[in-house]
Amino acid sequence: MIERIFKAYDIRGTCPDMLNEDAAWKIGYATALFFQRSRNNSFGPKVKLPDTVLVGRDMRPHSPALAAALIEGIRASRTNVIDVGMVDTPFLSFAINHVDCAGGIQVTASHNSIHWNGFNISGAQARLIGSATGLEDIKRITNTLRVGKTGQQGSLQQLDLWSAYRKHVLQFLDLKRKMRVVVDGSNGMAGWMIPAIFDGLPQLQIIPLLFETAGVFVHEPNPLVDANLAMLRQKVIADTPDLGACFDGDADVCVFLDEKGQAIRSDLMAALISKDLLAQPANKGKTIVFDLRASRVLSEEISKAGGVSHRERVGPASIRKAMADTHAIFGAESSGHYYFGENYSADSGAIAFARVLSMLSAQTMPLSGLAKPLFRYAQSGELSFAADDKDARMRDLADKYRKAHIDYLDGISVDCGDYWFNVRKSNTQPLLRLNVECRDEHKLQEKLQELKAILGEPVADH
Repeated sequence: MIERIFKAYDIRGTCPDMLNEDAAWKIGYATALFFQRSRNNSFGPKVKLPDTVLVGRDMRPHSPALAAALIEGIRASRTNVIDVGMVDTPFLSFAINHVDCAGGIQVTASHNSIHWNGFNISGAQARLIGSATGLEDIKRITNTLRVGKTGQQGSLQQLDLWSAYRKHVLQFLDLKRKMRVVVDGSNGMAGWMIPAIFDGLPQLQIIPLLFETAGVFVHEPNPLVDANLAMLRQKVIADTPDLGACFDGDADVCVFLDEKGQAIRSDLMAALISKDLLAQPANKGKTIVFDLRASRVLSEEISKAGGVSHRERVGPASIRKAMADTHAIFGAESSGHYYFGENYSADSGAIAFARVLSMLSAQTMPLSGLAKPLFRYAQSGELSFAADDKDARMRDLADKYRKAHIDYLDGISVDCGDYWFNVRKSNTQPLLRLNVECRDEHKLQEKLQELKAILGEPVADH
């Protein structure tokens, strides 16, 4: 069962059949051992509290019990624990850096349905622990363990850092006029985080939607699925605010709607944020990192604003490493994650929310007007195709489009001038992921048919 819950960037499974308190104890103990061994090998940055791990959790009904078992597993390795309570996932990234400790674990299943749960593990400076940076080691240790008393016990402390977190996030908010925004909390951690950070600000009126965190999702907490935006769209149209915002379950992803209720794709929203950041004198000529699924619009707008584009592999580990390597001020993934250099290069739905409000408050044009010029290409969105032999399909594509410009940064990217596409392997499933962008919709449909001749018909993601 352990093999099934370890993914590329986190640990996730259904409760209690795949993930239970015994598994949580083992994962806590294994993670603490991994941190100890890393420290002994002088791996990673030096921190003030090398024997301390933070634990946070989301609002899911099984999260308190899983967090308690996780904490006991960590303490059984003689590692100290600071429990920061019920928090959004970006809170933990802030807290790890604020406390300056060995790392942290967030109990959450992000955008998955209510019967799922899991763990996001970060090391010192909130560096993501993924399969290539330690998660495989943690899995191997977990597989060797039995739950039991070890005769060792680290200390346990509860710590409320909400005041410090609020101060940190509000550094990114600069409202030039009064703003009204409808926020859909998706019955997730945004319903807890948004009031804690943004209530009481005289120039900001928040109209709440689904802020209740009682362990029931009225709609699935995944704002990247358009059907899950229906309630927010209806509320925006009825209340005519400046914009709408919908967060996922653990509040690290935020999707924005304009004042008419139209969703702005994350890569296009990243273009607006990039322009706004690059307009600041201190950011002139700075680098913006984005994943290779993003529209050409993003790199074009960065160039117009005097910035430097850095195209990168998909995934938070790749984005954050590239940001550190290039000293980037901002990073974006097409999955709605926004990364900020002044936030330890970590992603934050709260800070993205603050920056978009600040940007829009300085404009006389509504969000729909700002975004309209960005909808200049036709894009497929990400489509999935079943493939038992992924490498063979990639070779077929390379052969068919051999006269085009091809790179292999992440899968295969083919640039034919008036259109481009990327095909990547799924990390965990026998699937290929396709993204296509063309000059117009007619060309897009033509090229999709051409690619389907090699890839087959799209399938629903598992």
